[in-house]
Amino acid sequence: MARVLEKIKTFWRQLGPGLITGAADDDPSGIVTYAVAGAKLGLAALWTALATLPFMIITQRMAGRIGLISGRGLAGNMKKYYPKWILIIIATLIVGANIINIGADISAMSASINLLAPQVPSIFFSALIPLVLVALLILFPYRDMANYLKWIAIVMFSYVLAAFFVDLDWSQILHRTFIPQIVHSKDYLMIVVAIFGTTISPYLFFWQASGAVEEEVLHQYPKKKGGVMIPGVEPHIKHRSSHIIKNEISVMYKDVRYGMAFSNLITYFIIALFAFTLFKAGTFNPSTVEEIASALKPMAGPYSNFLFLLGILAAGTLAIPVLAGSAAYALSEMFGWRWGFFNSFHRAKQFYLVIIIATLLGIAIPAFRLHPVEILVWTAVIFGLISPPLVLLLIHMANNPKIMGKYVSRLHSNIIAYILFLIMTGAAILMFAL
Repeated sequence: MARVLEKIKTFWRQLGPGLITGAADDDPSGIVTYAVAGAKLGLAALWTALATLPFMIITQRMAGRIGLISGRGLAGNMKKYYPKWILIIIATLIVGANIINIGADISAMSASINLLAPQVPSIFFSALIPLVLVALLILFPYRDMANYLKWIAIVMFSYVLAAFFVDLDWSQILHRTFIPQIVHSKDYLMIVVAIFGTTISPYLFFWQASGAVEEEVLHQYPKKKGGVMIPGVEPHIKHRSSHIIKNEISVMYKDVRYGMAFSNLITYFIIALFAFTLFKAGTFNPSTVEEIASALKPMAGPYSNFLFLLGILAAGTLAIPVLAGSAAYALSEMFGWRWGFFNSFHRAKQFYLVIIIATLLGIAIPAFRLHPVEILVWTAVIFGLISPPLVLLLIHMANNPKIMGKYVSRLHSNIIAYILFLIMTGAAILMFAL
């Protein structure tokens, strides 16, 4: 028994950026998008939960390998090996889209809290939530924050449990899991673009690559006080033995597999849950957070709002640091600033200021008083539209020998990634064509 517990502890300690990335992928925007997919289309979009899994694993593995091999994040490699205009465009897209996503997530979190405290204006919570999250990011060291975020990920299982309190038809579910139902309509294509956009999100590439570098730095400098300047450790990272590099890649791959599987398990059950609650009840276009929360009533009864709030808060607490952090990674490498959560605020002021500003700018989205459900789905659509060129760039970087040396991406990984690019590009074009 003691040996089993020790193996579980070792497994838990090894889980890092991959698990956090996977859990953060199910942010409030993702949760609402999957809920709307189930409510609007029933099980017609369930196949996407399975279909996106290999694409997620391959792209996150590519991003993680780039970070591990080069000792830089994606923006740092763009700056060194690609034209300046590419970095400027990519950084602008990432920062802009991330701020919109942060705002949408804040909007969902405040609307969820408002269900339990309707007497307090939701705009108050919209201002309070980012302030609390910014304080946590500044006060807690990276390792403490990573462990904290991993534990929060467990809360997301509430959506899996809720599905078992609903009368599910597993024969239909399994049929639609493996046999896609294609509907020739703009709404269907918009949902598909949104699901791919919220699962294959570009900010996750930046988080995975830079997170891999942070893990390596923390491993090499476990007792370094106050932080280190990452460019100063790049030569050390690059001169590891082949055996060490292969072991690090193996650990990272395992982390990514578990993280992406976790993410899509949540996606799968959310779509199924809402297909057999809202869709079955004829609520095809949920427009409020309260309507979406009502799907949890078979499990939680009068506590459904609280359970939904718990899931949304957990998702937002995971996602917003990842969104703000990936924006900070991109801008810090672009301008040559010291970066990394292992650095203290004093040693990496610009990095933390980007996080603070990006998070606080997100408050502007709820201030427009747009419908939270609508803005969350459209946020996913935006990512679905900007992801294809970034996937193409990721493929090129993973196959660039100047960056990867002999560890360039393998043929099967490239084929899967190119298929992803074609699917996302084709879906986006068809959405506008109809």
